[in-house]
Amino acid sequence: MTGSHTQQNGPLGRRGLLVGTAATALTLSTVSFANAAPGKDNGKGGGTDQAGLTKTVRGTLPPGSPDFVHLPVEVPRGVREIAVSYTYEKKPVPAGTQGNALDIGIFDERGAELGGRGFRGWSGGARADFFIRADEATPGYVAGPVRAGTWNIALGPYTVAPEGLPYEVTITLRFGEPGTTPTPVYPPERAKGRGRAWYRGDCHLHSVHSDGKRTPAEIATAARAAGLDFINSSEHNTHSAHSAWQGLWGDDLLILTGEEITTRNGHVIALSTDPGTFVDWRYRARDNRFGHYAKAVRRAGGLVVPAHPHATCIGCHWKFGFGEADAVEVWNGPYTPEDEMALAEWDNSLVAAVRASKPWIPAMGNSDAHREPDKVGLPQTVVLAEELSRDAIVAGIRAGHAYIAESSAVTLSFGVSGGRGGHAGIGERLRADADSPVTVRLEVTGAPGCTAHFVTDQGTLFTAALPESGSGTVEWRTTAAYATYVRAEVRHPPTVPGLPGALAALTNPVFLDLL
Repeated sequence: MTGSHTQQNGPLGRRGLLVGTAATALTLSTVSFANAAPGKDNGKGGGTDQAGLTKTVRGTLPPGSPDFVHLPVEVPRGVREIAVSYTYEKKPVPAGTQGNALDIGIFDERGAELGGRGFRGWSGGARADFFIRADEATPGYVAGPVRAGTWNIALGPYTVAPEGLPYEVTITLRFGEPGTTPTPVYPPERAKGRGRAWYRGDCHLHSVHSDGKRTPAEIATAARAAGLDFINSSEHNTHSAHSAWQGLWGDDLLILTGEEITTRNGHVIALSTDPGTFVDWRYRARDNRFGHYAKAVRRAGGLVVPAHPHATCIGCHWKFGFGEADAVEVWNGPYTPEDEMALAEWDNSLVAAVRASKPWIPAMGNSDAHREPDKVGLPQTVVLAEELSRDAIVAGIRAGHAYIAESSAVTLSFGVSGGRGGHAGIGERLRADADSPVTVRLEVTGAPGCTAHFVTDQGTLFTAALPESGSGTVEWRTTAAYATYVRAEVRHPPTVPGLPGALAALTNPVFLDLL
C-alpha cells in the first residue's frame, strides 16, 4: 500500500508564495517528505511502507500567471525513485479564446535557478507522468541518483483560460537501494563518409524524448531511407536523447547532438553541441538573456540556428533578432507561406549585410518531423564538407557552403565564373571588374516541372523553365556592378495564381566583389 497526503494551494499557490530566482518564476508552498521513512507514519496523515509515499497538491493558476511556477519538494534520504503525475482541466472555450495548456519538468536539489544546474528533465505537455531513478528515467528525463534536498517541479502555464487553470500534481517517493547510473554512450564525432563531398542532413527532429512519437531507432531508419548522411538530435528543452542512439550510428550515418531551445518568444536549434550539454530556455526577449545562452551554445561547439521564425504557433514567432544567429532555418517541413516569409526576411538580411559590408547569415532547411506522416528529410540541408564529421559539417554550415533540397532526388551545382578566369561556388566570393561579364550556371536534377530563378540584391532577375525530365542546365550573364550576390531557387508551379510556387531547392548565395 502507498500512503498519501493532500495539500491544497489556492490561486497561484497563495500559501507561502515567494518570488523565484528566475525573473518569470514564482514558487508555491513546499511539499515536505523530510520526516518520511519506510514503514513509519510521518504524522501528517500519510503512512509509508516499502512501496513509498504519495502526496497530492491541488491549486488553480489564474490568467496572467508567470511563465514558470515552481513546486518545491523536500526529498529525504533513502529515496530510490521519484515519480510525478499531473492533470489539469481542459474545459471548452469560445472560438478565439485560449484554453488551458500546462507543461511540466523537474530540477533536483542542485537548484532551479536560471542556468539549469539542477535540470533533470522536461516533457512540456507531451506526457502526464514521469519517473527518475539512478538506473533509468522516462524519456525526456535524465537518470541519476535521487539525492536528499529540495527538488522543484517546474510547471509551465503555456496558456490559461479566462476562468483559470485548475491543476493536480501527485508526487510519489519510493525507497530502497539507489541502483547504479550507467555511463552514457554518445555518438562518435566522425563517420566513414566519402572524403570531401556534399553531405545531406536533417538537423531538426523530435523523438519520444520530447513531443515526437518516433523512437530514435525509427528516426535513424527514416533518415537512411531519406538518403541522409547526418542528423541532429533536437528535443524540446532537454538533452536526454543524447545517449539514446547507441547502435544506431554507422559508417553511413553521423549523429549530432543538440537541443531545440523552446522559449516563449521563439525556438532556436542548438546544433551539434557537445554531448550532455543542456541549454536553458526560461527567458523572454525582454530579459536580455539570449545572448548569454547563444554564447553557451558556441562554447559547447554548436551553432545557433533560429527555427521556423515566422511560425504562427503560440510562442513560436522569433523575437530575439538575428544578431547571434550562425544560420537561420528558412524552410521547415513542407513548404508553406510561413517559409516564404522566412525566405523573404533572410534575403533582406543578405541585402543589408552586403551593403553594410557585414557578415551574412547562411540559410538551412529541416523537416521538424515529429510523427507519421511527417517526412524525415523534407527538406534537407546539403553541405559541402571536407569529411563526414561533426567539425566538418558544422564548418560547412557556418560558412554557407550548403543548399536546401526537398529530397535526396534533387541535386544541384551552382556557381559563377568570370572576372579574371576565377570561379566561386555556393557561399564563396568572386572578385571581378565592375563591368566584366560574369556567368552564373545552375545544373539541376530531380526537379520535373520546375522553374529556375536567379535572385540578386535587386530581386529576381532571371527565370527559366527546366526540361520536363527535371534535369537541365541554366546559364545567365551579369556583372559585379549589377549584382552583389546571386542565389538560385528551384520552384514548383504555383498552385495559387499570383503567388510563387513551393520550393524544390534553394542555394545560399555566391557573392560578386568588385576588384
